Amino acid sequence: MPRLALLLALTFIESLATILIERGSYFFCHKHLNFSDAENLSLALTFGVAYAFGALTSHRVTSRFGEKRILTIVIAAQIPVHVCMGLVPTPAVLFIGMALVGLLNGQKWPVVESYVTAGHTPLRTARILGYFNISWALAVPTALVMAGPLIEWRSWGLFGLAGALNVITLALVVLLPRRPVHLAHDHPERPRPEQARHLAGLMNSARFLMLASYSSMWILAALMPRIFADLGCSIGQATTYSSALDITRLMAFAILGVWTGWHGRAYPLVLAMPILAGGFSMVIFGTSLPVVLAGELLFGSGVGIIYFAALYYAIVVKNASVEAGGGHEGLIGSGFALGPLAGLLGVALESSIGSRVGGILLGAAPIFCICFFLAGRSLHRLGRPAAKQPK
Repeated sequence: MPRLALLLALTFIESLATILIERGSYFFCHKHLNFSDAENLSLALTFGVAYAFGALTSHRVTSRFGEKRILTIVIAAQIPVHVCMGLVPTPAVLFIGMALVGLLNGQKWPVVESYVTAGHTPLRTARILGYFNISWALAVPTALVMAGPLIEWRSWGLFGLAGALNVITLALVVLLPRRPVHLAHDHPERPRPEQARHLAGLMNSARFLMLASYSSMWILAALMPRIFADLGCSIGQATTYSSALDITRLMAFAILGVWTGWHGRAYPLVLAMPILAGGFSMVIFGTSLPVVLAGELLFGSGVGIIYFAALYYAIVVKNASVEAGGGHEGLIGSGFALGPLAGLLGVALESSIGSRVGGILLGAAPIFCICFFLAGRSLHRLGRPAAKQPK
């Protein structure tokens, strides 16, 4: 099997396993353990803190032990964690399991991203990232559609399938080289210093926006079981409807992977800001299914633009190192933690202002304002590119 096809297959299968737990657990806990919004937000916070720690330490760990060895250990370790969560699905086990799953996933994805993008020129990197992003993003709605029936079928079904998928990806890891081979730093298509500075500025702006996007997305992930339950949806319908944002995110990935006109330009990030905030507000305030779904679709397109730009610029500037993916995934993990923390603040404010939705919005508003301000400041400092971006 060609290396790229192998990596894309590994990405899809492992993303499927990841999302079953990462997004499906909140629906499981809502149905089987009667978790409140606050308890689901606390579970999301636990996952996020562990994910951020795993991602931010992944570069140091892989530098010492090697990419293939770490990837093998991490995927193998997920199997018993998923088995325990399925066999003993108590609140304590779920919280411990989500912490371990977060840690292991934070270690895993920067290594996978390095394998996928190493050795490619900037233009080729965009195309490869398009394939990669479509591979993992296609697994998200697939997993969510499967999650509802699995949760209703057996209490262990969600976790059992995730563990079985880990076994498959573990077999695929055996076929990978010991370390990814990176593009030479003096390669003629590596960005020149002035171009690298411009791309680094765009990367910083995109990363601030990504913190806002993943914070708000994880607020939604924890609250969607209740949002759709209030709209009269069954658990199977709710998990399917919750994947709507992932559809437009997938479309954004497909477009940005083949169209290069956005490379090195600020306007996609500027456009993503109101799209993201508007979509989030529609989901939170929506009182009908069409409004909530429309908000998801809008929100997903903003998330897709921001994610692709942040990862592309990080990979190009840092030459596809695990450090590039570690910083990217570390911000995702920070969003996983910051969003639920803001959501918990919103729940606490409910008694003061008399509105759960109003409290959530008050909790999330500072994240949007601060991240948008910092992203805008980074874009303002860019000026114009010093030269045409590398092709």
